[in-house]
Amino acid sequence: MSKEVEAVSEQPAEYSAKDYTDPPPTPLIDFEELTKWSLYRACIAEFIATLLFLYVTVLTVIGYKHQSDTKDGGDICGGVGILGIAWAFGGMIFVLVYCTAGISGGHINPAVTFGLFLARKVSLIRAVLYMVSQCLGAICGVGLVKAFQKAYYNRYGGGVNVMAGGHNKGVGLGAEIIGTFVLVYTVFSATDPKRSARDSHVPVLAPLPIGFAVFMVHLATIPITGTGINPARSFGAAVIYNQDKAWDEHWIFWVGPFVGAFAAAVYHQYILRAGALKALGSFRSNA
Repeated sequence: MSKEVEAVSEQPAEYSAKDYTDPPPTPLIDFEELTKWSLYRACIAEFIATLLFLYVTVLTVIGYKHQSDTKDGGDICGGVGILGIAWAFGGMIFVLVYCTAGISGGHINPAVTFGLFLARKVSLIRAVLYMVSQCLGAICGVGLVKAFQKAYYNRYGGGVNVMAGGHNKGVGLGAEIIGTFVLVYTVFSATDPKRSARDSHVPVLAPLPIGFAVFMVHLATIPITGTGINPARSFGAAVIYNQDKAWDEHWIFWVGPFVGAFAAAVYHQYILRAGALKALGSFRSNA
C-alpha cells in the first residue's frame, strides 16, 4: 500500500500528517464493472467459499447431533459439542476469508456485503451479485450435505436456524442484531487502512480476528437462535430442508443481520472514523 506523507522539512517527525490513504468511495452504480472478468471471478470465489462454508459447518452440526443422540446409541457428552460447532464456523471463516480476500474481499455473508456497500466499499451491482452468489453457494453446500447424509440430515433438522425453546422472537432478533454488529464491526476494524498503517509492524492477518468474532458470537447465540448472523447460511439450510419450521421465523435471520450490519457501518464510518465531521468540513471549505 502506498503511503501519503505530508511533512514540512523543518517540522519534527511527530507532527507529520497521516501516513495512509483512504480509498475513494466506490461509485454507487458502475456499469463498467459488468464488462470485467474480475467481477465474475469474484462472484465465483464467493459462490465456492460459501458452498464450502455451509458444507463443512452443517455437516459438523448434524454429526454432533448424531453422536450425542442417546436414542441412536450415542453419548450425550459425545461429539464436538457447542464449542466444537463454534470452532467449525469460526475456523472455516478464517480459512475462507484468507483464501478469497485477494479475489473478492472474502465476504461470504450478505450482511458483510451490505455493510461494506453502505460504507461505499463496493458498488450496488457488485453487492447484489455477491449476495446472489452467496445464497446460491449456500444452497449448493447444504444440498451436498443432504446428498451425502440424507437420513441423518432429515432426522436432525438439516442444520436449520430456529428459535430455541424459552426465547421469544424479540430475544432472537436482538441476538442476531448484536451478533452481526460484532462481526461487521470486526470486519471494518480489521480492514481499516488507518489500522494497517499504524500497526504495520504487527504481523496480524485480517482473517484471524474475523474468524474469532464468528467463533465468539456462536458461543453466545447458539443456545438462542442456533446463530445465523449470515442470511445466506440460514437461507441455504431453509431452502434444502424446506419444512414449516425452517420458514416460520426465517425473517429474523435476514432482518437481524442487516440491521446489525447497518449499525456497525454507521458506528465505524461516521463515529469512529468521523465520516460525518469530514463531510461537514469539506462542505464548509467549499462554501
